[in-house]
Amino acid sequence: MTGGSAKDSAVPGDVTGPAAPHPAGPPPTPYELHRAAAEFLTLHHAEEGLGDPARRIAAAHREIAERGTYRHTTEELVFGARVAWRNANRCIGRLYWHSLRVHDRRDVRDTQDVAEAAADHLREATRDGRIRALITVFAPDEPGRPGPRIWNEQLIRYAGYARPDGGVTGDPRNAGLTALARRLGWPGGPGTPFDVLPLVIQGAEDRPRWFALPPDAVLEVELAHPEYPWWRTLGLRWHAVPALANMCLEIGGVCYPAAPFNGWYMGTEIGARNLADTDRYDLLPHIAERLGLDTRTDRSLWKDRALVELNRSVLHSFDRAGVTVTDHHTESRRFLTHLGREERKGRRVGADWSWIVPPISGSATPVFHRTYEAVERHPAYVHHPEAHERARGAILV
Repeated sequence: MTGGSAKDSAVPGDVTGPAAPHPAGPPPTPYELHRAAAEFLTLHHAEEGLGDPARRIAAAHREIAERGTYRHTTEELVFGARVAWRNANRCIGRLYWHSLRVHDRRDVRDTQDVAEAAADHLREATRDGRIRALITVFAPDEPGRPGPRIWNEQLIRYAGYARPDGGVTGDPRNAGLTALARRLGWPGGPGTPFDVLPLVIQGAEDRPRWFALPPDAVLEVELAHPEYPWWRTLGLRWHAVPALANMCLEIGGVCYPAAPFNGWYMGTEIGARNLADTDRYDLLPHIAERLGLDTRTDRSLWKDRALVELNRSVLHSFDRAGVTVTDHHTESRRFLTHLGREERKGRRVGADWSWIVPPISGSATPVFHRTYEAVERHPAYVHHPEAHERARGAILV
């Protein structure tokens, strides 16, 4: 976000319907919180060379005894958010974990303020296309006082409008949240396949509200192809910033349920998943037809050929627009560099092979040809079951 304020830029909608449940997941017991706090504070002091953590641990334990939780210092919050990225087993792009910028907005609980700060997050992360890794951390869960929740999976998502014929215009993954936003009063967009969804945010008042993202906070890239002029007529585009929004940032036993976090896209996330998966935009049959490929049999490898051209389109278009994007070959090499660095520091790196290996040309990348151990470590970004339900719009019926 390179300029301007988000004040008054996120437009709230009228709320209708009953109050939604606001589950926070089972809170840690005092023993669990004491232990988690001690483990985290010990790690922070050890890695940052801060000396004996005993005094800080004792202070945290006293605070837990008095009010059932404790407050991280700004330095602890920054360290915890960065290490949570380092510990993300499903992320291939962890080489730059230490460069994550952290916005401390723990003072923010009101839904309007969360929406405005989320728009600010997108503006700063975007920087006219020079994408910056950024996290904005809102108020944590506290005993009897839950923090705010962002229902959307990502700050920017495209609507999915259910049609009478059973199909979906737009992104089928977001059909449930789209229907929920409509029930909350969102009038809907123009009805294109790429209408930006509003944010659905729930505060301590237990009632979600919708907020339209201001246009200047949403950078999109129109997709073209380096060889096929007709590609533009497909009307494809994608947004520039992949900001995860509904995961809990868990640091030392404290849950920050609203902590939108972004790196930058790897092209295959868009070209081999979002636009190609059969339960998403399912574009491969249409592209294959335009390419004149034989779709009568899989043995023609029409899916593979269409998939490559779609991914070429994504990389070409982002590069031409001056928007940061990486490719799966480069990112695979970077991940092995990350592994080497961490191993030299004596830290084991957890990784989920099924997520680390790219969804296209896997065996042509170096990350394919080795195994990984799914080591679960904290701090961490955690998906609570109710967060999945909210993203599907399944809590309000």
